[in-house]
Amino acid sequence: MSDVEHTPDGRYIVVKGRRWRATDPDIPDPRRDELQHVLMAWRREVKRTKGTDEERRSRDGVQAVKVALGERGTPWWGQTDAERRERWEAVVPEP
Repeated sequence: MSDVEHTPDGRYIVVKGRRWRATDPDIPDPRRDELQHVLMAWRREVKRTKGTDEERRSRDGVQAVKVALGERGTPWWGQTDAERRERWEAVVPEP
């Protein structure tokens, strides 16, 4: 995703003029790929469960993975190396 615009400090990506928190750049590539795969599965579940009682569970799954990626929750640049590692190594639910 090198074609994505980042802010000069690297903490955010810019999409259509809006800033979004960037994925923690220190996450090892295999783990980042795994988390992104799970994230996409949860996003498909959100779409599939829209308007049902299961939708909340799907959205909670998206939230858990986004936190593991560092895109939500405590900003990754405000965490120690140990806290960052613990965050991305945490078990995330799968759909």
